[in-house]
Formats: sequence, C-alpha cells, structure tokens
Amino acid sequence: MQEPWKTDKWFVSPWNYLPEVTRQSGFPANIKIHDVTLRDGEQQTAVVFRREEKVAIARKLDALGVHRIEAGMPAVSPQDRAAIADIAALGLKAEILGFSRCIPAEVKVVKDCGCSGIVIEIPVSDHMVKNAYGWPFERALKASIETTRAAKEAGLYTVFFTIDATRTELPRFLDIVEQVATEGHMDALTMADTVGGTHPGAVAYAVKKVIERLKKPVEIHGHQDFGLGVANTIAALAAGSTVAHTTITGLGERAGNVPMEDVVLALKCLYGVDLGIRTEKFCEVSKFVMDLARVTQPPNRPIVGDKLYEVESGIIAGWIRLARKEHPLEYVPFSADLVGQKPVNIVLGKNSGPPSMDEWCEKLGVQASDEEKMQMLQAVKAKSFEKKDLLTTEEFKTIVANILQKAAV
Repeated sequence: MQEPWKTDKWFVSPWNYLPEVTRQSGFPANIKIHDVTLRDGEQQTAVVFRREEKVAIARKLDALGVHRIEAGMPAVSPQDRAAIADIAALGLKAEILGFSRCIPAEVKVVKDCGCSGIVIEIPVSDHMVKNAYGWPFERALKASIETTRAAKEAGLYTVFFTIDATRTELPRFLDIVEQVATEGHMDALTMADTVGGTHPGAVAYAVKKVIERLKKPVEIHGHQDFGLGVANTIAALAAGSTVAHTTITGLGERAGNVPMEDVVLALKCLYGVDLGIRTEKFCEVSKFVMDLARVTQPPNRPIVGDKLYEVESGIIAGWIRLARKEHPLEYVPFSADLVGQKPVNIVLGKNSGPPSMDEWCEKLGVQASDEEKMQMLQAVKAKSFEKKDLLTTEEFKTIVANILQKAAV
C-alpha cells in the first residue's frame, strides 16, 4: 500500500506527513503557477528571446500545464509587443497576462495585445521610490490609483505588483495597499521579495496579515539572492497565497527568480499538493528554454541537471546494483521518469569502486578476475586524475584490453 511519502515515483521523509506537521499548513485549493520567464526571466543579463522564440516558449509552458503566462511588457520593444499579441492569439489553455508600469497609457497597450489580465508594477517602499526613482511618494501612490482604475475600466484582471514589498515596514505596507485597493482597484496583490531579503517565517506571517487586512487574493514573487526563494514561496502558499510567480529553472536577474520545477515538485512530493503540472516534461522544457537563453546550468542542478543521475561514487554504485530491481528509490528521492530525466547511470572516474568495475565489465561482457578488476580500478582512477574528468567507454575498453593482454602473456 502506498503512503503519501512513498509511492512508485518518490520516496521522501515520513516526517513531512506527521499530523503535527501537516496541520501547520493551510494550502488553499487551486493554487496557480504564474510563469514570468518571458518577462522577468528575460531580465537575466544577456538573455534575449526573439518574437518567434517567445511564442515557442509559451506553447511549451502551456503544454506543461502552467496556469498563467506573463507574456511580457509591451513597452520594452515593438518585438515584445508583437510577441505578446501573438501569444494572446494562440488560444492557449493558460491565462495570458501582460505587464506594465503604473502608466495608464500602457494599460491600453496591454489590452490591445489581447491579454485577459495585467500585472501593474510600482515600488512600494518609501526608500526605493525616493532613492531609485527620485519621486515623492505621493506621485507613486497617485500613479498606482490611476493606473489600476484604468485597468478595471479596460476590463482586465488586475494584479497590483508591489516592488520591494518585503523591505517596507509591514504596517506601512498594509496602509499603502489598502489605500490603492480602496481608491484604485486590484483583483489580486503580488508581494514581491524583490531582492530575496526575507525568510519563510517572515513571509508566512506577512501573507496572513495582508490577507486579513485586504480580503484579496495574494500572490508571491520571490528571488534567490539568499537561496530561499523556493522555501519562501512554499511558506507563502502554506499561509494562504494562491499564486506563485516562477520561471523555468530559475532564469532571472542576479541570482535568479524562483525555479518553477523546484516549487512544483516539492509541493507534489513533500506536501502532497498536486498542481496538475506535467512534471515529466520538466527536463524537456528546461533544456528548450535554457538553450534559447544561451544559459548553462550546473550539471547537478536540482531536478533538471544534465548529470543529476550519473553516479561516480563506488559506494553508491554498490547501493544501485543491489537495490535497483526491486527498490529503485533507495538511492534517489524521485524516479527519473517523474521529471523526464535520464535513468540512473554508473559512470567511471576517480571516485569509482569495485562495484563500478563489476557494472562495467557486465555491461561490456568482459570476463575478469577480482585481481584484474582491481587493476582496472586503479587504472581508471589514474586516468581520471590525468584528464580531470570521467572516462569514456573507449578509454575504459583500452584499459581492459591492456590488463587482460598482460594477464594472457
């Protein structure tokens, strides 16, 4: 019988599902993923998506099952505007939203592109308005009210996006967003942790306070500057947020946005919250987007890394050989096919051990004594030190031939 922490696709900690743990979370029903790859993701230095590439990415996101696609900001360029219109005209299942500054004229452009909703951004912290924009705060507040009203009049689902929300004193933040909601308009509020400077406990507390005060849906938009974006996003959702803003594989400026794959898979396996995203397409979509972005990810990147399921350690190779037929989740937390990964593969390198030699001799149909296999192992280690890399199949075949030839003399 399957348990929520142990299925045929994943095996995680039973601690996650202790009643004392699960009752601390209040995940709302119908959580949505709002993908910002085409706007915030493209803000990563040197990343450029052409018009046709944005359309292709949107199609991939829709096939993945993403609920909302932020198609871009029309004001950036004529090409961006055209791409947004193209995406809105595709008839995708995902909701298509455009992005704008707090300028009423930009609302009309988003509407003309055919979007069903709009994300309207403005800094909400007094210090950023003053120091980064050079405005009096009253100007920002007035622009927020006027632009959100314009969005309502245009019939757009309006998401008010508060830049630098988490570096604003909470009482001040609550007063500001309540004023905009009352004098202007918002269907939902996005709390942006713009520089990733908060932690899960603080996010959860603030989300609850905002929901209590506004009685509006709250969305969470995080960044990875301190490596806590995924944890913060999940904490916000557990506290009642209904939408998570993410990008494919964390694409985004500085340390990146919150990676969609990490949030979705953690919710599914660790919390028992299934968002309906087709996780088996993760690697395919990640590679597609990263290739277009010309961005290289670490080979051990969680979930989608190219070498994630390559095993060099002799100890782990031993585990695999003993357990893979009947207990394949003893040495990995989730199956390769759950995320579209390549199957677990034992490779040859400096950290290989006797089980690695057994694996490769069987793989190549080589008959060798234990002593000969030990000689092979030492030669593998020496070759790996020499080239500072793994060995190829041909390099191992050469080692095998040399050792067996000597033994035959």
